[in-house]
Amino acid sequence: MAQSKPPVPKENLVLVASVINTTNPYMIANIAGAQALSKKLGIPLEIVNSNGSSQTEISKIQAILAGGKTVLMFVNTVASSDAPTIVDAVKKAGGYVTIWWNSPTDYKPWNVGDNFVAFQKIPGVQSGRCGADAIGAALGGKGNVVMLPGVQDSTTSKTRVAGFQAQIKEKFPGIKILEARPSNWDPQVANRNAKDLIVKYGSDINGVWAADDAMQIGAMQAFENAGLLNKVKFASDGLYPETVADLKSGRGDHAIVGETFHRGYMASAVGLYTAYLVAEGKVKPSELPHEKRESLFQLSCVTPDNYQQYLKYDAPDAAAQFVDELIEKGPWDTPPMTLIGAGPEEMPK
Repeated sequence: MAQSKPPVPKENLVLVASVINTTNPYMIANIAGAQALSKKLGIPLEIVNSNGSSQTEISKIQAILAGGKTVLMFVNTVASSDAPTIVDAVKKAGGYVTIWWNSPTDYKPWNVGDNFVAFQKIPGVQSGRCGADAIGAALGGKGNVVMLPGVQDSTTSKTRVAGFQAQIKEKFPGIKILEARPSNWDPQVANRNAKDLIVKYGSDINGVWAADDAMQIGAMQAFENAGLLNKVKFASDGLYPETVADLKSGRGDHAIVGETFHRGYMASAVGLYTAYLVAEGKVKPSELPHEKRESLFQLSCVTPDNYQQYLKYDAPDAAAQFVDELIEKGPWDTPPMTLIGAGPEEMPK
C-alpha cells in the first residue's frame, strides 16, 4: 500500500457512526460493527442517531467535528443530498469519511479529495430483481403487488425499486404493481401504510415487496391483523433476525418467499476501517483505483431453501469475528462482503 502522510496519533482519533435511526435492525447492526471495531482498535466511538432527519444528522455531526479530534466517520445518510454537506464539514475539520448507501450519482470522492475516502454500497438493482423473482415465481406470474420503498431521496431505495419494477415488467407481465408507498425504512410507517393499502385494495393484494426487512416486518403485522397474512407473499432485503425467525417457523403459510443477505455490522466496520487506514497513512485515497472509492460489495439472493447457510453471520460474536478478519484481509477482500466492482450502478432501461 502507498505510504501517505504520517499517521494521526491514536489518542487524537475518534470513530463516529451515523445511522438513520435506532429502531431498524440494520441500523442497530451498523452500531454493533462500529462498536466491535472501536474495541479492537482501542479508539473511542460516538454514535449519531439521526432520527430520520437530515437536519438532526448534520447538526449532530457538526457538533462532534467541533470537538477537535480527528474524526473517522461512517455515515448511513438519511438522504442522498446530505452527503456533500457532511463531506464538506468533515473535510474542513480535517477528518476522514466514508459514505454508505446514499450519495448523489455525480458526487465523486476523487473530485473532492482524500478526506472523502469512499462511497460504498451493496447493489440495489440486483436486490430488487431478487425480490421480483421470488414474488413472481410464488404467484405463478399472475396477480397484484404493492411496494414499500424506503426514503424517496435515497440512492438505495431508488435502485432497489428500479430493479424490482424492471424485473416484474421484463419477466412477469401478468403481475400488476398497484401502488408504491415510501415508508422511510421504518416498521411503524410501513405498518400504517400497509393498513391504508389493505383498506384500499383488500384481498386484491397478492404480494408485498419492501425495500428492506424493517418495513416488511411492519407490513406483515398489518396483514396478520387483517387476517390476510396467509394469502399474501412477501419479499424484501436484509435477512434480519426477525425475518429468519419467520422463515424458520413458516409464519403466514410461508409468507416470506425471497430475501437478500448483507449485514449492517459489515458495512460500518468496512467503512470505518477504510477511513482508519487513511488516517494511519497506510492508504492514500488519491492513489486508489476508482472501484475502491466508489465501491459495490457482494450481495446474495436468499430463498427459504438456502437461508440456513447465512445463519453463522448472526452468531453472538459475528461482528467481532468479522472485524478480526477485516483487519487481516483489508476492506476489499473480507468475505462474505468482498468488493465486486465500481459504481455507480447501471439503472435498468
